[in-house]
Amino acid sequence: MDLGPMTPPHDGPAPEALFRGLVDDAGLFPPTALPMAEALRRHRADLAEGSPVLTHRFLCPASRLPELRAHLGSPVRLGLILDTPETPPLDGLVVELVEVPGGRAIALDLPARQFVEVTAAQLPVDVPPGVGLKIRCGGLTATAFPSAGDLGSFITHCAERDIPFKATAGLHNAVRHFYPPLGTDRHGFLNLVLAVCAAVEGRDPVPVLKTTDVGELVRLARAVPDDTAGRARRLLVSYGSCSTSTPIEDLRALGLITGVTAGIEENA
Repeated sequence: MDLGPMTPPHDGPAPEALFRGLVDDAGLFPPTALPMAEALRRHRADLAEGSPVLTHRFLCPASRLPELRAHLGSPVRLGLILDTPETPPLDGLVVELVEVPGGRAIALDLPARQFVEVTAAQLPVDVPPGVGLKIRCGGLTATAFPSAGDLGSFITHCAERDIPFKATAGLHNAVRHFYPPLGTDRHGFLNLVLAVCAAVEGRDPVPVLKTTDVGELVRLARAVPDDTAGRARRLLVSYGSCSTSTPIEDLRALGLITGVTAGIEENA
């Protein structure tokens, strides 16, 4: 995507906490849909590279765990997408979080964080303490993309109730843009992060979700106070991306991160 000309108010990256541990590895999922062996090879290469933008957590459907085990070798940190009626055996696997469909939390017999997938139409949603929510920001059809208003309502709901959440699908680039193949606007992950910053400060997240002004988004990102960045990222835990390189490339092109790699700190 062409990020366009930028005239930021000052040089330098955004607060480090804003993008640290932001992107989960969803290489198994469309549109990339890598074969298991290739997805794991890419994941291990990313781990060796050590970008702090990545969580270095590998998202895998429960239905594909037998295939994962066949290719795994050494353990990886997993996010389990529960697409089976029951939770499968997880012995020997390092499962950090479980993403659950259906809008309701389930009983989990493992020390993993649970995120329940909902839509804006299901709000308000109450979840047990320690359980988060998950929202889809797009998909393979235009109707899969929530409006900025609906996504903003979800973010506000989570901010007002201090419910952590994950996002998935549709966040292919940093900045909101029109996508001709589907005839719709695709949300930007930078828009999303800054919308959460607005929400934790008690402001309406919708305007920043709607903007396509690259320079304004860069200015906003660089101006985020460290405290706001920390609170926003405790709310927005991460998002799944089928590409693990594009988010890093976009942020570097915008001048919001440097090219230096560093160790990963897990979001609480």
